[in-house]
Amino acid sequence: MVNQMVKLASRLLLLTLCLSSQVQAATQLKASVDKNPAMYGEAIMLQLQLDEKVDAGAIDFARLEADFRVTGPSVSQSMQIVNGQSSQSTSWQLSLYPRRTGMLTIPAFQIGALSSEPISVEVQPASQTSGKGAELFLQNTFSSESVHVQQMLYYEIKIYFKGELQRGNLSQPELAGADVEQVGKDIENSEIVNGERYQTITRRYSVIPQKSGSLTLNPPFFNGEMIDRDNSRYDYFARTKAVSAEGQPLTLQVKPIPDGQQQNWLASELVALSEEWTPAGDQLVQGEPVTRTITLTALDLADNQLPDLQLGSVAGAKIYPEQPQSRKAERKGRIVAQKVFSYAIIADKAGSLTLPEVRVRWWNTKTNQPDEAVLSAVTLQVAANPQQVQQAEPAALTTTTADRIQPEPVSNWHFSYSSWLLLGLWLLTLAGWGLWAVAAPRTASIDNTSLPRTTGGSELRFNSRKLKQACQQNDAALARQQLLRWAQQLIDANIESLADLVQQLPDGALKTQIQQLSYQGYQPAGVQWQGHALLEAWAHFHHQPAANAEALTPLYPRG
Repeated sequence: MVNQMVKLASRLLLLTLCLSSQVQAATQLKASVDKNPAMYGEAIMLQLQLDEKVDAGAIDFARLEADFRVTGPSVSQSMQIVNGQSSQSTSWQLSLYPRRTGMLTIPAFQIGALSSEPISVEVQPASQTSGKGAELFLQNTFSSESVHVQQMLYYEIKIYFKGELQRGNLSQPELAGADVEQVGKDIENSEIVNGERYQTITRRYSVIPQKSGSLTLNPPFFNGEMIDRDNSRYDYFARTKAVSAEGQPLTLQVKPIPDGQQQNWLASELVALSEEWTPAGDQLVQGEPVTRTITLTALDLADNQLPDLQLGSVAGAKIYPEQPQSRKAERKGRIVAQKVFSYAIIADKAGSLTLPEVRVRWWNTKTNQPDEAVLSAVTLQVAANPQQVQQAEPAALTTTTADRIQPEPVSNWHFSYSSWLLLGLWLLTLAGWGLWAVAAPRTASIDNTSLPRTTGGSELRFNSRKLKQACQQNDAALARQQLLRWAQQLIDANIESLADLVQQLPDGALKTQIQQLSYQGYQPAGVQWQGHALLEAWAHFHHQPAANAEALTPLYPRG
C-alpha cells in the first residue's frame, strides 16, 4: 500500500512539472558583446539568450553581413529544476569581425513578441591599438602598389601574437584576375612593437595579375586557440581560448603592357643567359657529338612564363634539340625561374663552325625600359676525324676492307686437302641433322626458353658478309641488325641495343662509329648514313689477336 502511494505521488509530481513548463512563457531576449570599443581585426563575441527552449534556427542573422564577417552561430540549450520549478533557455553565440572602422550597429533581433536591444559598437583602427595590449593582430602588405600585367609582386601576411599559440588557420588570399601562390614556408621570428615583444609568423605569396585595372584583395582572416594563462596560471594542462584577427583590404593598380611590347613581354628585374659544353672546350671533332646546354634565368617570374629559344639551322652542323626543362626555386623570399635547353651538335666537316648569338627580349622593371639578354656568337674549330673516311675514297676503302675480311676468292673447282676435309665435315653435319630430325618428336616437350638465343637457325646468326654488304650499301638498319647479332654471339648474349654494345666496347674507332650509327635516328629525311668508316673500324677490331676466350675477358667484361 505504501509503495503504491509513493508511485502515485511521483506521477503527480512529474505531471505538475510538465504543466508548469507548458504554462511558462519566454519573458526576455537579451543581446550582449564581450568588448566595446573593439579593434579592427579583432573578433567581437555576440551572445543572445532567450529564457525558453526554441528551435536553433529561430533567429536570422543575415542582417549582420553588411557590417561584419560572421562566424557561427553555436547554439546551446539547457533546462533546470529548482524547488519544483523548471526553467529552460536557448543561447546563440557568434564571432563578428568588423568590415570597417567607426560606429557600427548590431541590429535588434526578434522572436515572437520579444525583441533584443540594438547595440552600437565603436571599431578603432588597428594602428591605434596594435602592440598596445593587443594579444593578436595582423599586418598585410604588397611589395609594390603598382605593377604591369603579368609582372610578379609579393604579398606578405605577418601574424603578431603574445603568449602560446596552440593552433590556427589563416585564410587563403583571393584576388580576382590574378594568380596567387604561396612562396616557401612560414617564417617564425619575434619583434618588439611599442615596447612589447611579439612572436611573429610570416607567410609570403607571389601574385601575378592577368588583367589591368584596379584589383582589390580581401583582408586576411586568422582564427586559432591560445593558452589561457589568466584562468589557469599554474595549471600544466591550461585551458585554451579562441583568438582571431583580421587584416586590411588592399588595392593594387595594374598597368597594361606598354605599346610595342606585347609580342615578347617578359617583366623582371633580371634576365640572364648562360651556356655549358659537354665535353668542355672550344674544339670539336668531325662527326662526334657534343652537348650545348643553354640556361635562361629570370628573377620574379614563374617558370611557365619563360619563352622557348629559337636557334634555327647552322651551316656545317646538325643540331638536335631536347625537350626543355623548366624549374623554379625560392631564394630569400623571391622566385628564381630557369629554363634549360640542351642541344646535341654534330659537325659535318672540318674547319671553322660559327653558332649565332642568342637574344631574349625582356622588360626591365627597375629602369622601366625594354632590355635584352644576349649570348654572344660562338666560333668553334672542327678537327678532321681520322676514323671518318672522306666520300671521295669509297672505292679504295672497299677494296682494302674486303682484303681484310676475307682471303682472295679461288676457283670453285679447285679442291685442296682442306677443302675435302671441310666437305667431309659438312656431310657429317647433314647426317647429324637427319638424325636430330628423326629424334625431334621425342624431345618436343623440352622448354625452348632454355636454349641459347643464337641457336635458332642461320638467319639468327651473325653473317660477316651481310655486315660488309650493309656498310658498302649504306644500309643502317641491316648494319645495326648484324652488329647486334655479332655482339650477342661474341661479347654478351644480353646485349639488346647499340647503347648496350657501346657500353661493352673499349674506347676506340669502333665505339665511335657505332655511336654515330645510333645517332642515325636523329638525321633529317634525305640524309643517308655512310658505312665505310664503320666497316673499316670493325674489320680492324675484328682481326685483333684473340687466341682464346680467356684473352677476351678483360676487353668484354660480362658484369
